[in-house]
Amino acid sequence: MVKFTIEQIRGLMDKQCNIRNMSVIAHVDHGKSTLTDSLVAAAGIIAMDSAGDQRLTDTRQDEQDRCITIKSTGISLYYQMEEAALKGWDGERDGYDFLVNLIDSPGHVDFSSEVTAALRITDGALVVVDCVEGVCVQTETVLRQALGERIRPVLTVNKMDRCFLELMLDPEEAFASFRRVIENANVIMATYADELLGDTQVYPEKGTVSFSAGLHGWAFTLTSFAKMYAKKFGVEERKMMEKLWGDNFFDPATRKWSAKDTGSGTCKRGFCQFVYDPIKQIIEACMNDNKAKVFKMTDSLGITKLLKNEDKDLMGKALMKRIMQAWLPAHAALLEMMIWHLPSPKTAQKYRVENLYEGPLDDVYASAIRNCDPNAPLMLYVSKMIPASDKGRFYAFGRVFAGQVGTGQRVRIMGPNYIPGSKKDLYVKTVQRTVLCMGRRFEAVETVPCGNTVAMVGLDQFITKNATLTTDKSEDAHPIKAMKFSVSPVVRVAVEPKVASDLPKLVEGLKRLSKSGSG
Repeated sequence: MVKFTIEQIRGLMDKQCNIRNMSVIAHVDHGKSTLTDSLVAAAGIIAMDSAGDQRLTDTRQDEQDRCITIKSTGISLYYQMEEAALKGWDGERDGYDFLVNLIDSPGHVDFSSEVTAALRITDGALVVVDCVEGVCVQTETVLRQALGERIRPVLTVNKMDRCFLELMLDPEEAFASFRRVIENANVIMATYADELLGDTQVYPEKGTVSFSAGLHGWAFTLTSFAKMYAKKFGVEERKMMEKLWGDNFFDPATRKWSAKDTGSGTCKRGFCQFVYDPIKQIIEACMNDNKAKVFKMTDSLGITKLLKNEDKDLMGKALMKRIMQAWLPAHAALLEMMIWHLPSPKTAQKYRVENLYEGPLDDVYASAIRNCDPNAPLMLYVSKMIPASDKGRFYAFGRVFAGQVGTGQRVRIMGPNYIPGSKKDLYVKTVQRTVLCMGRRFEAVETVPCGNTVAMVGLDQFITKNATLTTDKSEDAHPIKAMKFSVSPVVRVAVEPKVASDLPKLVEGLKRLSKSGSG
């Protein structure tokens, strides 16, 4: 059951500090779309049971058939957060409801222009890395692109289930593998760091790294475990998180922490003892069908009440998936990272304006972008064209950086070849409809204020791929900078019609093909 209405989403669009615009980026096949399913399921769009198998953001048939994302897909998700989940967070917010405009992007190098288009209109990125394969070539490419656009990253070490089911890693080996992945990602982040962004590196003990198994719909940050153990040890959660990572060893015999292994046989690293081992025990008990042990553990964790009666009859992987989802739901860990550690549009546009606006940084339009002002003149960047279900039509998909856009509004369209003061590549047209991207569906909405993503109908004849939109009276506005693509097109093909009289049809077809790609 969908837990929200379009009216509720529209209401939240005005609360800028409760909005997060984020992309999911990674190397090909590291599990982005599978992980995104857990977030979609938490908003009630798909059933929790099918999260990980459905890949809702792979909207095209060829994406489903080939199990690979080809086009980036936007989806707006509405979450009602519990008071407990926001306890201890001192960021700016207005109430407990949050709107996440999420874009799932492809990982294959051939589609990296789609990643650029997604990053331009978002402020934060969830970087997904396979815990076994580690940081790969494309991980570095997408991270470099993200930091170049001044996007703040958070990291998830994905496919954790492989450590338990496939590789049977012992806790120390697993810890070394996770530490290596995080260090490699941090090296890249430090290399392409930006002064205005500050420290973009990620640290498990600060809550900017999560560990996930997208296929089975579970994930955790060290916060989840720190909350469990803080009472037991009588320390603050923040202190407990630091103990659960790095060289912190605990000896249950002496009940003392130390900075190195004392070699007593009972002394173990905090992460291995308090995080990895409990997960390993539950997974092994499920896979060995030891239900007495499984339900004894679920009782002590207090999650038995979250399981339905029919769940208790499941076996093997199916039982493991249900119990892990109940204990460590993926959406809880990912939302915690997004809400606590990624910026709202109001915060991000202050430091992104220099990257975005081509004109003088002290004019009306630059100030409007910087302050994310809904009452200022419209500044909107269209980053890609999405093919519509009616043949040959396209939605113009982009982000409102200032002002607001609405159905029936007259806008001034500045294409990529527009030069301020000239009439080249400039049109004044009316937006027929404004809609929200909801994965495979589009929902009509009357107006969309700044800080949000939007799709528009009726502009596809005038926009090839990218454009800046402003109000029809804003003749002194400069366009938003064109995107820099990291990979130039490599394949060139000569085509000609079989019958010469079909040449106009071929040209029209190629124009449409060019429009649907973002590069």
